[in-house]
Amino acid sequence: MQFEIVTLFPELFESPLKASLVGKAIETGILGVAFTSPRDFGLGKHRQVDDTPYGGGPGMVMKPEPLVAAIESAEAARGTCWKVLLTPQGRPLDQQAVRRLATHERVMLVCGRYEGVDERVRSAVDEEVTIGDYVLTGGELGALVVIDAVARLVPGVLGKDESADEESFSEGLLEYPQYTRPPEFRGWTVPNVLLSGDHGRIEAWRREMVGSR
Repeated sequence: MQFEIVTLFPELFESPLKASLVGKAIETGILGVAFTSPRDFGLGKHRQVDDTPYGGGPGMVMKPEPLVAAIESAEAARGTCWKVLLTPQGRPLDQQAVRRLATHERVMLVCGRYEGVDERVRSAVDEEVTIGDYVLTGGELGALVVIDAVARLVPGVLGKDESADEESFSEGLLEYPQYTRPPEFRGWTVPNVLLSGDHGRIEAWRREMVGSR
């Protein structure tokens, strides 16, 4: 699976994309990540990518020309993508949305900055996504969340692919409590059913625990 990232700050992705399972998947070629900067398509000698908003107001707005040019350039260079704009106005990212994104071979994540992007940029993407009702300085952290969540559903990324099916929210429910060694820690003990070796009882207990959360 290929992720195309349109961002003014590709350096924000360097460390997270080198670590853990996602980093290994990129290293082995299961996942691919490429970056395109709107700055490369900025206007004038200063490569301007933002401007003051029409009608007044605080902050700066990302101009449509550099951002759309970056989107189009990335697709022209490496192929058509499902294009996602990270924006507070987007649909909330949930596991259903993650599963849907994972069906695409190529996903482009467009990261806004400043006070937002020119409204006309929305016409250049396929959908808009938000990771929550709060304000960030840009879409890069949201893009990393999307990459991490979607990557887990790509075959070969997890050690056991079935792990993705058993985790939180896959069935619309929270995950059951998890325990590991030692069996007793500071007076807190592991439930006896998990030590029983009876997989039927363990499964029933886990279902009961999920329903009680």
